[in-house]
Amino acid sequence: MATRREKIEAMLVDDPTDTFLRYSLAMELDKENENDRSLQQLMELTKDEPPYVPAFFMAGQQLTRLDRVDEARGILREGIEQARTQNDSHAAGEMSEFLASLGELGE
Repeated sequence: MATRREKIEAMLVDDPTDTFLRYSLAMELDKENENDRSLQQLMELTKDEPPYVPAFFMAGQQLTRLDRVDEARGILREGIEQARTQNDSHAAGEMSEFLASLGELGE
């Protein structure tokens, strides 16, 4: 029986540009501790036009868990800016709160 990740990868063969499937794959990779691949997927989503705002938050959280806090701060700041550009005040607020919880070191 195929795993959730294998099912997502199979669907991506048919539609490699599907944002939700790409995001779902990144989340599955994170669960499997394939951090580099997960972060790569998330970073690609942040480069889409328009950028996929949830990817910034998830990348920031994952980087924090990996003790890469300075990188997390940078991606969160970028995500807050993108969320505001896309009029997503909820996402901007969540990322702002998370950023504040990391402290302001590294600016």
